Amino acid sequence: APFSAWAFSHVREIIATADISNRPGDIWALATEPDDLADLAVGGDMNLKDYLDATYTDAYLVLHRGKVVFEQYRNASGRHKPHILMSVSKSMLGALAGILTDKGMLDPTAAVTQYVPQIAGTAWNGATVQNLLEMRAGVQLDEDYEAVSGAIIEYRKSTGWNPLGPGDNVSDLRSFFSQVRDGDGPHLGRFHYVSPNTDLLAWVIERATSTRYADLMSEHLWQPTGAETSGYITVDRLGAPRAAGGMCVTLRDLARVGLLVANRGKRDGVQVLPEAWVHDVLHDGDPTAWDTGDFAEYFPGRTMHYRNKWYVERGDNPMVFCIGIHGQNLYVLPRQQLVVAKLSSRPKPLDPQVSLLNLKMIEALKQHFTAG
Repeated sequence: APFSAWAFSHVREIIATADISNRPGDIWALATEPDDLADLAVGGDMNLKDYLDATYTDAYLVLHRGKVVFEQYRNASGRHKPHILMSVSKSMLGALAGILTDKGMLDPTAAVTQYVPQIAGTAWNGATVQNLLEMRAGVQLDEDYEAVSGAIIEYRKSTGWNPLGPGDNVSDLRSFFSQVRDGDGPHLGRFHYVSPNTDLLAWVIERATSTRYADLMSEHLWQPTGAETSGYITVDRLGAPRAAGGMCVTLRDLARVGLLVANRGKRDGVQVLPEAWVHDVLHDGDPTAWDTGDFAEYFPGRTMHYRNKWYVERGDNPMVFCIGIHGQNLYVLPRQQLVVAKLSSRPKPLDPQVSLLNLKMIEALKQHFTAG
């Protein structure tokens, strides 16, 4: 900050990327039914406009029953400008993995070493693909986004996101994995958030399919979803994708993925995401692993789980959602057919107070559309 307000919508001018092409002749049309939500009370003296200001929002969209009811762009964003998703990228990988599994192209029960034997001597040895999908691999890595040294910085350098320092050797993402040798517990233990798990999954997926990750994302998710605009993903100096955080897409196309989830995987009656995968995400996570894991403090008093790279608030009106640092969010409430997509350039990577404010915003929308 403040340069991120521009940079987050211009990532490919800063770093190497690979295209995730859409199919221009097959766009999922979104009808519009405007609802003036700007004055919607979010909490205390704050309305929705105040909330968008306070959370450094670049773009914000609300879909209800498949129709755009509220849409706003700010700063350097725009309807046809891809914006970085940060860790919402992980959820896009989770959806792709579900599709590939349904097509028999990926086995989530297999050991990661079955696909990538090169990591046999690392902390990931013995982990399964599903362990990585659930962030339940026993890997020691402190994901401190405000650190200035340590493994997280070496990781960022390996992906090209941080510049090399004086005397640093040239690195790459897949070489970085060999440096992670310490475990912090058993696989299939607590929810432990380690971004390189997702980058390793991208390598697994490429090995399983003999196809480049960006092309798989295009063929199996972006084009079938009817994306309006091609997306892209950052890559390291050798072309490995930053699947954990480097995907860049437009606000509307992110909302379309949310609409798929709300529709049990269907686009206009055609199954894009496997219905069984959507059910698995909603119902088959482990709340105990969540309660003893890394992020429980951000959602106090809520029954949660994490499954296939998606967060779920359990209950009678369950919410499935995605989170990325600096304020990237996708919320889906299938029973209300409500989807909220938010892209931001918040200075702080993580902020517990904003997380609670986001939940108040969602609660306000839930009540508004219930009343309507």
